[in-house]
Amino acid sequence: MTALDADVIVRALVQDDPEQGRQAAEVMARPALHVAKSTLLEAERVLRCLYGLPRDRVNAAFRRLLGLETLMMEDRSQVVQALDWHEEGMDFSRALHLSSSSGCDTFATFEKGHPLRGATKLTPRIERL
Repeated sequence: MTALDADVIVRALVQDDPEQGRQAAEVMARPALHVAKSTLLEAERVLRCLYGLPRDRVNAAFRRLLGLETLMMEDRSQVVQALDWHEEGMDFSRALHLSSSSGCDTFATFEKGHPLRGATKLTPRIERL
């Protein structure tokens, strides 16, 4: 099994360097892949901040990645929930933190407004400080 770093995922998606893009595609074609949640968190930040990709393109790319039969995604259901909330307008990192806190009663945050948009039926309940 091959664990993927965020830079491999990013290179496979953006293809801005022909040689690294080819190498990333070769790695992505391997028979057993693993992606950690933290890797997606980093890849989303790079795609958004450095490449300016909008949320719909990032989400579509991540959903294609999750669709690979050869991929083992850490906490897949939590990642899918985070992508759903991200599509609804929640910041991806906050959505992933929140979905990973499903065993908790409350999620304490100073964040108000837009970054929590899309958080409708939540467990845990959001406690705004």
